[in-house]
Amino acid sequence: MTLHDVAREAGVSYATASRALNGSDRIVRADNVSRVRAAAAKLGYAPHLSAQAIARGSTSTAALVVSDIDDPYFSSIAAGVTEAAEAAGLIVTMAVADRSPDLELQIVRTLRGQRPRVIIIAGSRISGTDTRAALIDELDAYRTAGGRVAVVSQEGLPFATLAIDNHGGAQRLASALVEQGYRSFGLIHAADAIRTSHERRTGFVEGLRQVGIGVEACRMIEVPFTRDGGMRGVRTLVERGADDLDLVFAVNDVMAIGAMTALREAGLTPGRDIAVAGFDDIGSAIDVMPPLTTVRVPLRDVGLQAVRMALVADAPEVVRVSTEVVVRASTPRVVAPPQPGARRFHR
Repeated sequence: MTLHDVAREAGVSYATASRALNGSDRIVRADNVSRVRAAAAKLGYAPHLSAQAIARGSTSTAALVVSDIDDPYFSSIAAGVTEAAEAAGLIVTMAVADRSPDLELQIVRTLRGQRPRVIIIAGSRISGTDTRAALIDELDAYRTAGGRVAVVSQEGLPFATLAIDNHGGAQRLASALVEQGYRSFGLIHAADAIRTSHERRTGFVEGLRQVGIGVEACRMIEVPFTRDGGMRGVRTLVERGADDLDLVFAVNDVMAIGAMTALREAGLTPGRDIAVAGFDDIGSAIDVMPPLTTVRVPLRDVGLQAVRMALVADAPEVVRVSTEVVVRASTPRVVAPPQPGARRFHR
């Protein structure tokens, strides 16, 4: 059974039958719509999904592009995207760019051909790449054809953007930790080309400076933006001598959790011998022992907002996402002044 058979049964043209069944925006008279649907029901015809997509200009899907599916940061955002998409009658498909700007661009090109209703790109921009202009061109062409776009943590792209306060959150964390009594820091971060890491690193250093602690009190180690990277960073700190180190700050929670593992491997107890702090407040931050001090990003809400912005925003609006310092047992208050050759004690 074909659409031609339905058109013949209903006494209309093939084009009218197609528009009536496939959801075209072009107006079809109500009586013709009724006749076409009745004919389709009588003949047992079901419209083809690809034909519907062509007629409407999009499918009933929302495409989410993330940097890393293993990172709970992105899975938390994905949970919010899925919730909002389902409420809007959309099904979420997800693609992983593996922190590669070239792969991200290739994914967007492929998605354009698949005609999703919405494309959401979540993940820090990588500085110093030559794909930015091409990515903007692809997304502009997609939007011109009726698609909707939103991006997360990618300021500088001319689309609806959710900008997380990475710098300010790290700055406030540094101030809170100094208030807790900490004075000597290890800072584990990724390459500065990853803007999220750069913003958190510079924000933390700026927070220390504002309370009179210079950068020399902060030993910085560059590692991959992963749990293994956090482990590697602590091993490097320990190899170089960490006897006078009060606290390790890792620029995301998965790195901080890796750092805690490496401290234990070195015979040190996180939160007692060396304090540890992270950033994001992923779900497992409260499950590790001791629970992790961090900066809370409302990740699920970010996903919800991204879908809603994409569906309603016509201008490249930038929405600032605030962050909140959460102090837990991994950074207990310092209760004794440092003694020569001795570690601080914590409550």
